[in-house]
Amino acid sequence: MFGIGIYVHATFLLLPAFVLLANLGQIDFALYTVMMIPAVFGCVVLHELGHALTARRYGIETRDITLYPIGGVARLEKLPEEPVEEFWIAIAGPAVNVVIALLFGLTVLSTGLNPLIFLNPVIFMGSLTHLSFGQLVLGNLFAVNLFLAFFNLLPAFPMDGGRVLRALLATRLGQLRATTIAAQIGVAMAVVFGLIGLIINPMLTLLGIFVFFAGQQELAAVRYRYGRRYSEPLDVLPAYEEELDWPKPTRAGFSGFTWDSGSDRWIEWRNGRPVHSISVN
Repeated sequence: MFGIGIYVHATFLLLPAFVLLANLGQIDFALYTVMMIPAVFGCVVLHELGHALTARRYGIETRDITLYPIGGVARLEKLPEEPVEEFWIAIAGPAVNVVIALLFGLTVLSTGLNPLIFLNPVIFMGSLTHLSFGQLVLGNLFAVNLFLAFFNLLPAFPMDGGRVLRALLATRLGQLRATTIAAQIGVAMAVVFGLIGLIINPMLTLLGIFVFFAGQQELAAVRYRYGRRYSEPLDVLPAYEEELDWPKPTRAGFSGFTWDSGSDRWIEWRNGRPVHSISVN
C-alpha cells in the first residue's frame, strides 16, 4: 500500500494457534476470536501506515511493514533528526486508531446501542445474547482500537509512547540523553509487561522481551551514530586503567569499543587496554 511492502512474519501463525489452544473449552468464542484476527491486524496495518505516511512528509521513506503476533513494525529508512518530526511520526499511529474507534463507535451508536458497553467486560459479557453479529464485530473493533491507541502510548521505549517521551525530552536534553532516559524507562516497563504476562497472557511477556531488546538496540544505534558524527577523540588515557570507573574488558587482549554510561563516552580498547575516549556530548 502506498508503495510500501507489507509482510506477515512466519511467527504470526502462532497467534491463531495460541487462541485455539487456550480456548478449547469455548470453541465458539475461539473461532470468533480467530476470525477477528485479520480485522484487528488490518487496523494494525493502518496504524503503521499512519507512522509511514507521516514520516514520508518529512522526507523519510519506510522500508516495509511487518506483522508479528504482538503487533506491527514499520521500518523507517532512517531516524528523524528533529524532535518535532519524531513526535508527529510517533503520535500518528495511535491517532489513526482513535479515528477508527470513533468511526466504529458512531456506527454502533447508529444501531441504537451504546458502544461504551464494549469497554466494560462485565456488562458486555452479560449482553452477548442481545447483540447482532454486526454489532458484536463493530463494537469489538471499537474497543480494540481504543486499546491499541492507549497501549501504544505507554512510555515503553521504543513503542510509540516511548518515542513521544524521547521527542519531548530531546527538545531540552538532546537526542542521546533523551534516548538513554527513555530506554531506561522502557526497561522498567518491559519488566512490568513480563511479570503481568506471566499471570494474564504470555503474549504480554513476549512484548516485554521485545521492548527490552529493541530499546537497547536502538539506544546502541543512537550512541554509535553520535560517536561517528559528532565526536572528536580526546587525549590518550593514562595507563592506570584500574583507577578508572569504566567497564573492564571481558577477556585478555580485547580490542574494540565499550560504552561508559556514567560519562556518555565510547572507550576504545586495544589489546586489553583503554587508549582513547570519545565524547558524544
